[in-house]
Order: sequence, then structure tokens, then C-alpha cells
Amino acid sequence: MNSKDTRTQFLNFFKGKEHKIVSSAPMVIKDDPTLLFTNAGMNQFKEYFLGISQTKNSRVVDTQKCLRVSGKHNDLEEVGKDTYHHTMFEMLGNWSFGDYFKEEAITWAWELLTDVLKIDKDSLYVSVFEGSNDADQLEMDNEAFELWKKIVPVDRIIKGNKKDNFWEMGDQGPCGPCSEIHVDIRSKEDKAKVSGASLVNQDHPQVVEIWNLVFMQYNRKADGSLESLPAKHVDTGMGFERLCMVLQGVQSNYDTDIFTPLIREIEVITNSEYGKNEENDIAIRVISDHIRAVAFSIADGQLPSNTGAGYVIRRILRRAVRYGFTFLNTKEPFMFRLVNVLTTSLGEAYPELKEQKQLIENVIKEEENSFLKTLDQGLVLLDTIIKNTKGKTVNGGKAFELYDTFGFPIDLTALILSEKGYQLDVAGFDEAMQKQKNRSKSASVVSKQDWEILLDDNEQEFVGYDMLDVEVKITKYRKIVSKKDGTQFQLVFNLTPFYAEGGGQVGDKGYLEDAHGDVIYIIDTKKENNEIIHFAKNLPKHLGESFKAVVDKKQRSRTDANHTATHLLHQALREVLGKHVEQKGSSVHSKYLRFDFSHFSKMTAEELREVESFVNARIDGHLQLQEQRNVPMKVAIDDGAMALFGEKYGDAVRTIRFGQSIELCGGTHVKNTGDIWQFKIKSEGAVAAGIRRIEAITGDAVKDFHLDNDMLLSKIKDVLGNCQDPVKSVFGLQEENSNLKKQVTELLKDKAKGLKGDLLSELKEVNGVQFLAKKIDLDASAIKDLSFEMGNQKDNLFLLFGSEQNGKALLSCYISKELVASKNLNAGTIVRELGKYIQGGGGGQPFFATAGGKNPSGIPEALAKAEDYLK
Repeated sequence: MNSKDTRTQFLNFFKGKEHKIVSSAPMVIKDDPTLLFTNAGMNQFKEYFLGISQTKNSRVVDTQKCLRVSGKHNDLEEVGKDTYHHTMFEMLGNWSFGDYFKEEAITWAWELLTDVLKIDKDSLYVSVFEGSNDADQLEMDNEAFELWKKIVPVDRIIKGNKKDNFWEMGDQGPCGPCSEIHVDIRSKEDKAKVSGASLVNQDHPQVVEIWNLVFMQYNRKADGSLESLPAKHVDTGMGFERLCMVLQGVQSNYDTDIFTPLIREIEVITNSEYGKNEENDIAIRVISDHIRAVAFSIADGQLPSNTGAGYVIRRILRRAVRYGFTFLNTKEPFMFRLVNVLTTSLGEAYPELKEQKQLIENVIKEEENSFLKTLDQGLVLLDTIIKNTKGKTVNGGKAFELYDTFGFPIDLTALILSEKGYQLDVAGFDEAMQKQKNRSKSASVVSKQDWEILLDDNEQEFVGYDMLDVEVKITKYRKIVSKKDGTQFQLVFNLTPFYAEGGGQVGDKGYLEDAHGDVIYIIDTKKENNEIIHFAKNLPKHLGESFKAVVDKKQRSRTDANHTATHLLHQALREVLGKHVEQKGSSVHSKYLRFDFSHFSKMTAEELREVESFVNARIDGHLQLQEQRNVPMKVAIDDGAMALFGEKYGDAVRTIRFGQSIELCGGTHVKNTGDIWQFKIKSEGAVAAGIRRIEAITGDAVKDFHLDNDMLLSKIKDVLGNCQDPVKSVFGLQEENSNLKKQVTELLKDKAKGLKGDLLSELKEVNGVQFLAKKIDLDASAIKDLSFEMGNQKDNLFLLFGSEQNGKALLSCYISKELVASKNLNAGTIVRELGKYIQGGGGGQPFFATAGGKNPSGIPEALAKAEDYLK
């Protein structure tokens, strides 16, 4: 059975059991501060497990794209070394929210695997929780054990410990015993020698878990104790790739039709063959796995970057490039060429891959180019480290600096050192790495107490579209402590005017005031598990009373103006640049707005003026806000509303219209575009391949911008002697400067001519070559002219000139063309190798090349080494 049919069979089976099929949530999580990526199928349903929201469907089924790069069995550096762990994977799951429980979950799982998918019953083992003797003092899951006894022989039921058979969402929250289903796909001969039961949970590549049935019946409190949940839930997760391995009768996930098209393409691109060499096989598995993780992340709106989720994606991509570079000899970008195969394979199940195909290819190609340059720079820096190393062991701290600052892979460092007869201080590297991890962990650790429930009210209402102050009650609160922010309190109200950070818009600030005149400031508002949480430095004294909740009106109105401006900007860009423009991200603050969009080239000054004028025309037009709430998604799309990149929408949506601009949006906006006052673009630049970014301001910020420019113009006039036309004066200065530069150039040429005779007389013969290595006081252009003039007068010439200009070092190498051929000399290679002495690098043509560096004191040593190339 192919993978497409397997996915369909799973979904349809549970549809027949009255489950609603729901689409996968984005792999990149935007509104959950506890996670960067969806790492399990249950993530999008956390609010139901926590009892924050009530679901419309008590039974659902889905296939969820997940990403794991840490935790049990999911160390990024280990992926590819075995045949059954991945970074990105699909998790098939069926869910019950307070509906059915263990009996149905177990019975249906067995029915699907054995009756529908026809997996041999004798190859399956199941596990149940054996209980615990720790502080929890949990009894064995006898209910699950008795249910399984009716289905399988007792010798196929394994009693598992807490590590394997008790699932927890985190340090706090819903949890419960689980029952795993394992499959043994070994040969009959191997099965006869060793029982499959003894290999369960022993990391055997052919005895693997395929389905985990979690029975959520407890809640883990902040003090570590457990309490029973008021409603019991079922959360199951089955690894799609492993299931396909079993159904397709192969011994590895990478041998299924999920991966084989990618592997075949990698073989073609890299001229390699899978299955012939273990090092190459690992590299091919790494690349075929990682391209999926990177492509899906970009399709969901997460571009590679140096922070947060973007840094994780960059690490994954660079790991794949590095494996190709080291083991498959790929010195040019190649991974972007795999996107077409991936889209063909998974585009039907995940249409976002097709929709964002061009963007994915562009971003990956640019990232590959960037990292390959980093590798080249790293090789130069590593040479410098080796040169400064006393003895044959390279300091681990220095190697870590190369890894951490420049992204140079540590295993590549170790390989190069070994080839040069050096060894790496691994302990020193590990120590530096651990120190950094400890610093990072210490800064990010947040201690949370249990929620203190004051009022039983799970139906929180947001009223901030219509009012900025309202009477509220605190329904619950908790204390949180972090190194970064110190002690804070999280407050939840029965209703709130505070907008929670989301959709690119910042959260509201403001205050709570009680009847006694006491004020508590709300310093931020965020959403967690679909619940609006207000942050405060202090806890109100009279918790049980009513409070007046007031949003900072000035800050909100500025944010409203900037958010509406992003909608008008989006419309303007599509009008001026074309309909290919799509929003790829935004950040809306009270002081500025940032807007990322798809476009293939830098915008011209004229295009920027057109866009700015378009937006300001809509502002001057005083367009009224037309808002619709709870509109069916299909109706909104049919009405022309634009759905945005990387967002998941519900069945009912909110639309925002200003004139011809209409978008799906949950943010806050001005009532009339005239409230924006004015719009000004401050900058436009590249974020990634095919992605541009505009930063702009509105309202008061534009007034301040114009005032600052007026002051700057006054200062320029003062410097120019209070001239009437400063532009004309600057042009005059530029022309005068250009004439002076020409005079300087002529003087330098005369100086070089004077030098030429002296330098020709200093030439010495080395193995039949006219050789000179000397430091001279000329710039790069003059040195080049001098070298070629000397070359016109002398054959068999080898010149290396060093120069110091403005504190920077310069090396220039000239080699007569006849020497390039007869002596196999290459000026580009020579300056690249000698560049390490000036802490730099360079290149050029075989007969002339230059290198620049930041260490002029290294010039004499570089010049001294030049003669070695002729010996």
C-alpha cells in the first residue's frame, strides 16, 4: 500500500467512527510561548485538554506535520544515523475530548491495524503502564491490561515503566498512562532466535513503536502532585513513516515511497549511490530528512534566521549542506533542486508546498550559498587557529568560537585537523558548549505556580474591538518567575478589552483599578492555549472584587493606525508591483510597522514613491472601516478576502475592509483611514531570497520624522555657509572632490612610474623566474597598473607586493602567463594561502589576484613565504 492510500485509509477509518477530519495545524507555532514548533499531534488541541475551551466535536482525527530536534531519541545530530528517527514527521492521530476512553481506543486501534491494514497479528506487541513506587504511588493500568488480554496473548503484553508508559504534556498539565503498540518486522529466523518482547523499547531498528494510545486522566500540579481530571480524554499518535515501512514490507523508513523519490534525486545530483557506503548513506538520509523539515517550515512562514525558530531551521539546513559538502563532495547549492520532487510527492496532501514552491526554492538556494561562503571563510580562520597553536592539540574553546560565531561545523573542524596531523581538544569544546547551554537555559527557565481559581468561568470574552475600558473580575491568577523578567503575575479576566499579542500585532498595555483607588499596571497581554493572559508586576490586593480594566488608549490608537496601514500597504504593493506580491509576515507596534512580502527585486525609488502615494491617497480618502465578524470562511474568501501566509483559520472568520482592501484579520484597526494622518516608508530591503521588507511609520511618528529632517537640513545649510540651494552646493562639492581624486590618481601613477625602474633593478632570478616580493606604498589600483607595466617589460615574472592602506593589509600577486602554464602557478591560490598571514582572504585570476586582511603586521611574513612557490 502506498503512502497516499495509507493516509487516506487512516482518516476514513475514523471518519466511519464518527470522527471529524481536521486539517494539520502549521508546523510553526505563532501563539504559544511554550513551543517553537508543533512537536506532537495534540498541540493544536491543548486548550481542550486544559479545559479552557469547549470543542464543537468531541471526536476528531487528523494527520499532523511535526518537528522534533530535541528530547528522547530526537537529538538533531543523531538523525540520519539510524533508519527510523526524523526531524520532520507526520503523526496520525485520533482524539476523544471527554467522549470515549480506553475500551474504544484499544479496540479500534487493533481493528485498524489488523483487519483494515492487514498487519500480521503475530508481529505486534503491546505495552501497559506497570505503576510506580515513586511519590505518585500510581497503580498499574489494570483496565488497559484486561482490555488487551481479550485481544492478544498475555506474553505479548509488556508492562512498561513510567519513562515508557506514562505520558506528560510538560512539567505541569494533563497526563496519564499510555499503551504502546510495537511491531516486529525481523525475519522468521531472527524471531526464532530472540523474542520480540525482549527487544521492545530497546532501540532495535526492526522492533519499533508505531502507535501510542495516551489516556489522559490526571493533571500534574506545580508542586508535582497529581489530581484526577474532571473529564477523561484520549490522545493517540502513530508515526506515519514507520507505518508505511511496515505496510510496504521494507526494513527502513528511508526505503518507503515517502523518501525513495528524494533519495533517487540526491543520487542523480551528487553522482552517488545509496546502499554502497555507510558514510554516504548517512549523508543521503540526513539530506532527504532535512529538506522536508526546512521546506515545510518555510511553507508555514518560518524563514531561516539567527534567533528562535529561524535559528533551528538554519541549523537543520546547514547540517544537511555540511553532510553533502563533506561526504558527497557538493561544493555548489543543490538542496533547492529537491523541492520539486518533494512538492510532487506531498503537494496534494499539503497544498502549501505547491503554493510556496518558488519561495522555498529561492530561500534554500540563498541559504546554501551563504553557508558555503561561511565554510570557505571558516577554512581560512581554522588555518589561523592552527598557525597560532603550540603543539598538536587545538584549543577546544577556539574551536567552539569558530562553531558558535561563524557556524563552522565541529565535525568538519575535527576532520581537517586530523588530516593536518592535529587533534581537537574535545573536552574543551564540550565544556564551552555546556557553558553556553547553561547560560541559555538559565535565561529561559520560567517557574510557574498552579493557577489559583477565583471564579469558575471558562467562557472568557474579548470586548476590545468595541471598548477600551470595562468592569471585569479576575477568574484566576498564578505567579511566574524567570531570570529575564523576575517575578510577575499572570491574570485571567472573565472578559477583557486587552488585545493579546497575535497576528503580528503587539499586546495591549494599561491598568486595573479597584474601588479603593488602587492601580495595578498591565505590562503585556499574550495568548496561551487560546486564553488571554495579562501580565502584571504586582497582584491586586482585593482579588475577589470587581476592577475597571483600562487599555492605554494612546498606544492602542497608534497601533491601530499602523495595523490598518499594513493592510493599505499590502494593497498598494499588489497594485504597483503586481499580483504576485503576498504578505509573508508583519510586525505591528505603536511606534512603527514592519511588512514582509514576496517580490523578486529591490524596489526602485519611483516604486516606493508610488506605494507611499497610494497609501496616503487612501488615508486622505477617509475610508470607513467595514468589519464583519463570524463570517463563514468560504463566504469571506468568495467575497475577495485575502488569507495570509502561514495562518490557520477556523470555520468562522473576521474580515476587515477599507475600500477595495479586504483581509481576514483578528487585529485592531482605526475606524476611518483619516485617523492614520500620514504614512511614510523609512526603509526597504531584502530579508531572504524573494522576500523584501518595508519598515514604515504613521501619525505622530511621521510628524517627528519631518521635524528631524527639518533640523538636519538646517545643519547642512549651516555647514554649507547658509546657501540658498544646498542641493546645488553638494553637487558642486562632489564635482570638486571628483577632480581632486583624478589629480591624486595621476600623482600616484607618476609615483608608480618612478618606482618601476627601481623595482625592475631589484628583480632576482629564482629557478629561471624573475622574482620580487616587496612592500610598497601604493593603493590597489596603482599596484595593478604597476604590475602589468613591469610584466610588459619582463618575461617569466613573479611579483608579490604588499601594501598597508587605512590600517588594512593588501597583497597583490602577478605571474606572467607563460609561467602560469609552464610552472603550474596560480596567483588566486597563492594569495588565498598567503592571506592567512594578514588574517584575510581573496582570489582572482591565475595571472593576477589580490587578498585583503585586517592584520598589516603579517605582510612581511607573507612576503617572505612567496619565494617558496618557486622552489
